[in-house]
Parts: sequence; structure tokens; C-alpha cells
Amino acid sequence: MTSPSPAPAAPLISLTWTDHETGYQGHLVVDRLVRGVSSGGLRMRAGCTLEEVTGLARGMTMKEALHYNPQGRYIPLGGAKGGIDCDPRDPAAHGVLVRYLRAVRPYVERFWTTGEDLGLTQDLVDRAASEAGLVSSIQAVYPLLDDEEAARQRLADAFAIEVDGIGLGELVGGCGVAESVLAALDRAGTPYQGTRVAVQGFGTMGGATARFLVRAGLRVVAVADIKGTLANPAGLHIETLLAARDGHGCVDRAVLRADDSELPAGAWLTADAEVLVPAAVSYAVDTANQAGITARWIVEAANMPVLPEAEALLTGRGITVLPDVVVNSGTNAWWWWTLFGDIGADADEAFAHTRRSMRALIDQMLSRAEADDCTPRAAAHALVAERLPVIAERFGWFR
Repeated sequence: MTSPSPAPAAPLISLTWTDHETGYQGHLVVDRLVRGVSSGGLRMRAGCTLEEVTGLARGMTMKEALHYNPQGRYIPLGGAKGGIDCDPRDPAAHGVLVRYLRAVRPYVERFWTTGEDLGLTQDLVDRAASEAGLVSSIQAVYPLLDDEEAARQRLADAFAIEVDGIGLGELVGGCGVAESVLAALDRAGTPYQGTRVAVQGFGTMGGATARFLVRAGLRVVAVADIKGTLANPAGLHIETLLAARDGHGCVDRAVLRADDSELPAGAWLTADAEVLVPAAVSYAVDTANQAGITARWIVEAANMPVLPEAEALLTGRGITVLPDVVVNSGTNAWWWWTLFGDIGADADEAFAHTRRSMRALIDQMLSRAEADDCTPRAAAHALVAERLPVIAERFGWFR
């Protein structure tokens, strides 16, 4: 089996900021620039490290490259990421966020387009960006647009769309994750009906993924949030749970049915399910807890949820890990498809384009994995290694 890709080069920019009021630290890593601009979200969680943000920035470079389409209007950017070591529930969190954005304002204005990630919603990012004196969290990309006014209006219109009570901007990522699951099932000849899924995290990505999978006919038998795991072998009523979430993806237990169970937080890992979807924190699956996993597929909706050493053990046991750089790339791509004008502000068009693109990527990755006798992650890395020089030849290297 092919070994993992070699260690990548150091990022272009790496910095750590310390908040003078609270002592909390924030990080910014720009892995690569394309046409002078990079893309990657801003997360906020207690324990966020520079090493974590560096890995996430590298992953963003890969996600951008994987969605490169020479015929598309959307031209991939470089990869970047921001992270703040602070619990988003901390009363001081908003002030820390504003001060962080104020400190990195020159980068946001020129080089780094950012948005919501773990612990932060786009509304919070937008409000803090405004308070920090920024025009927008993605203003660095504006000079690359043919018609800035029309593009900004198109994206604003898209974010204003709701589908059954949930914003389109929240749903497209889950649509991409769900399509990744369905593509894997189709390749294996596994029917949707009766396939069981356990989801860790019920925020933006996890909740939307659960909705799309249930609507495709799968059964979500476990959902984990910060309070624990909700379970039902017959299937949880996902729409009821979605309607009972708070802003951090925590479900009000008052809506549970008599046959729903409350289990410990880690119970989702050992759920009797064919598919596990880690959609919350990084490093959720390690060498110890992987031993209890019996699922056939782990589909990484979160960034870096499976440690490399754990993935090697899982692979040895015949469990397939579909990597984050492909699986959760739909949200980022949708922003740019919409802004650059590959699609309009329309939910049906957004979902259709996301499904086509994600299915094509999953099929390319799994076909490459079979041909090279390697893991899906190694296959994804190989595709990136082929595409980055093509992008660089067209737009130049900015490292």
C-alpha cells in the first residue's frame, strides 16, 4: 500500500496573537497564495493550537486545488486558516473575536478571505468583522471579481435563502458530506434503505448532513452533542432535533421521544452503524478509541477528526476513512461558485451543483485509491499533487 505523502513545506505566513485583555491567543496561518489571495475559515475553541491551524490551512490548499476546473469562473485560491484558543461560550468571546480581527485586519483586507468554522457562525463573523472596521470577511477576493457589486449581491441573496427553516449557507456543506456517503455506498453496492449512521456534532455541518442522509433513506441512529449521545436503533427524528438545537448545536432533551436514549458523549463511536460521521472537533478518533469502532466507513465532515496513527489501524481492520479535504470541501466551494457566478442564488441549483461536484471528486478519489492500492487520503493527496503545478503554471507561484 502506498505510504502517506511526504511532509509539506513550511507555510507562507504563520503568526500568533495574544489578547491584551484576556491573555487568550489566536493564530493565523497562510499556507499558500494564488493570485495573491487565500481562503479558509476562522474557528474558536478552547485548546486551539498553532499546529492545529497549520494543518487546517494546509488542508484548505488541498480543498481549493481539488475543486479546480479550468472551464469554471471560480478559480481556486490559496489555503489559509485562523483559530482562537477560547471557548465560544465564554462571556468574553465576542470581544476577543473582535480584537483578533482588528489585529489581523491587514491580512483580511489583502490576503485572507475567511468565514465561519467550528464555534462560530457566519453571522457572528460578519458582526465582529464590521466592529473591527472591515468591509467584509472576504474583501480580499473582491479585486478578482469581474463585477463586484453583482457578485456581492448574488452571495447576499444566496445567504438569505432558507430551506425548511435552515439557511442555504448552512445546508450546502451537509449536502456535500451526504453526497460523499451516498457515492461510497453506491460504489459498494450498498442500498440506502437500512444503512445506519452515527453523527458526532449537531451544529452546522452535522445537522445538515443528518437531514440529507435521512431524506435519502438512511437511518440516523445516534447523534452526539456537547451533553452526550442521543440514540435510537429505529432512527432518531432528525427534523425534531434540528428544531430543538441552540446556537451551538446542543439539543433540548425535552423533545426526546420515549424510545430515544441518552448515552455518554463517546457512545457515537461504538454505535451499531455502518457509517460514522465525525462532524465536530479535530482529533476525535485516536489510537485507543478506534478499537471500539465497528462501522464500515468513517466520513470526515469535521477537519482532521481522525489521527493519522488511528487511521492506519482502522485501515488495517478494513474500515475506510473518507478524508476531510474532499468530504467537507463543499461549503467553501459553494461560496466561490456563487460569488464568481458559476451558479446563482438558488437552492436547487446550489444542491445540484454540489452533488455533481462532490460525487465526481469522491469517484475520482476512490478510483485512484483502487488503481494505486492506497488509502482514499493518499489518493486525494496524489490528485492535489497533480493539480497544484497546473494552477501554478497558469497563475504563478506565490509562496
